[in-house]
Amino acid sequence: MPKNQRSQSTEPVKLQIAKYLKTESIKILGRIVNSSNATLLVEVASQAPKMQAIYKPLAGERPLWDFSPGLYKREVAAYQLSEALGLGFVPVTVEREDLPYGLGSLQYFIDADFSKTYYEIIEDHGNHPRLIEIAAFDILANNSDRKGGHILIDKQGRIFAIDNGLCFHEEFKLRTVIWEFGNARLSPQFLSSLQEAREDNFAFLTSYLSTAEINSLTARADFLLERGSLFDLPEDQRPYPWPII
Repeated sequence: MPKNQRSQSTEPVKLQIAKYLKTESIKILGRIVNSSNATLLVEVASQAPKMQAIYKPLAGERPLWDFSPGLYKREVAAYQLSEALGLGFVPVTVEREDLPYGLGSLQYFIDADFSKTYYEIIEDHGNHPRLIEIAAFDILANNSDRKGGHILIDKQGRIFAIDNGLCFHEEFKLRTVIWEFGNARLSPQFLSSLQEAREDNFAFLTSYLSTAEINSLTARADFLLERGSLFDLPEDQRPYPWPII
């Protein structure tokens, strides 16, 4: 799995977080309101200070006409892809079976400033390279639900992207609020990591995605590698999610 210097600098911490999420007992604190699927805030019970995480069980997913059951796997795949590209903006996310409501994903909880969505962040930070990276990631991952509230900024000013379950469909379904960056060039670092993952045929995702989905991912990777930039659409053709927050 390709990694750049930025991801390497945080790797020991992430490995420790992943270990806790995979092995430690959890205590359910409550349900996140306004979520279309069951989304539970939990506490990793034996840690001091207490670590929190977001639990998305398969049993709590509502059936969708266009996505097969198992959105939690796409959450894990999004984390794996973010790490493979050296981006690091998807919080540590693991798959786990021995949880109160069964199989699902556990994602490290980001203590963010929840008064700020994508719109406040871009107003404060403008053309932040991190936002351009998220836009590129969403094209690659075919994110069909990038709402403004899915972009977080923590108290240290670090930007994260959460709620990545509606990604990786084999049909192109990009719906996002991030259309401000037009034809922004992608960094050589991003393109190099993408090329490396592409040459490996995204093998690290075969446990989470179908062959057809990986083939489509590969085609989108080829598109970005050839283009070397984001793409823009006319104002009246830009597909937005609903609601946008």
